Amino acid sequence: MTMNTSQEGATPVNRRVDGDRSSGHQPSTPDEVMVEFAEDMVGVPDAFGRFWTPHRMVYIGGENKPKTSDAGKACPFCSSPQRDDAEALIIHRGATCYVIMNLYPYGPGHMLVCPYRHISGYIDATDEEVAEMAELTRTAIRVLTDVSHPQGFNIGMNQGAAGGAGIAAHLHQHVLPRWVGDTNFLPIVAGVRAVPQLLSDGRDLLADAWEKYA
Repeated sequence: MTMNTSQEGATPVNRRVDGDRSSGHQPSTPDEVMVEFAEDMVGVPDAFGRFWTPHRMVYIGGENKPKTSDAGKACPFCSSPQRDDAEALIIHRGATCYVIMNLYPYGPGHMLVCPYRHISGYIDATDEEVAEMAELTRTAIRVLTDVSHPQGFNIGMNQGAAGGAGIAAHLHQHVLPRWVGDTNFLPIVAGVRAVPQLLSDGRDLLADAWEKYA
C-alpha cells in the first residue's frame, strides 16, 4: 500500500503492484491486487492525502475476540500456551503465568502478563498467581528498560468490558513502555497507532533479553 500525494491529488485507496489503471486490468490471481484511486470515485476531492489502514478492520470487527466468556480454544489467552512460543508470540512461561506480546499493541514492546487459568477478576487469582504476575511484571520492566530504554511505563489491568478490557473474560496485565511524544496526532486524529516494529521481531528481541533476568 502506498500513498500518492502528487499535485494532481491522486490518492490510491489500495495500490497493488500488478494493477494497471490505464488498461483497467483486474487481478486474476490471489497474488494480484486491484488498484483503486480516490479521485476516480464519486464525490468532490479535497486537499488531504489518505493513510488507508484496512488491516485495522480485523480489530474493529472483533476477530480473535472470544464470542463467549468460556475457557478453551475460543479464548486466545487459553489457547496461546498450547502453541509454539514464536508462533503465539510468547516471551516467557512461568509456573502459573506467562508473558506474551499484545497482538494489538499501543506501541512497540507492549506485553501482557496472563495467568494460565481462565479467570476474569484479579480477586479470583490465587496468592501464587498474584505473586508470579507481580514478579513477571517486574522482570518485564527490567527487560524493556535494558532493550528499549523507555522513559516511562503504563502498567495495569482493565477489569470488565466497562473498564476497557478487550478480552474481559481472561485476566491480563498490561506492561507498556512509553516515550515522551509517543502519543502523536495519529491516534488522536485518525484513530491509528504507528508501531515501528514487527511483533515477531519484538518478541524475539525481548525473549532473548529475558534470559538475562530469569
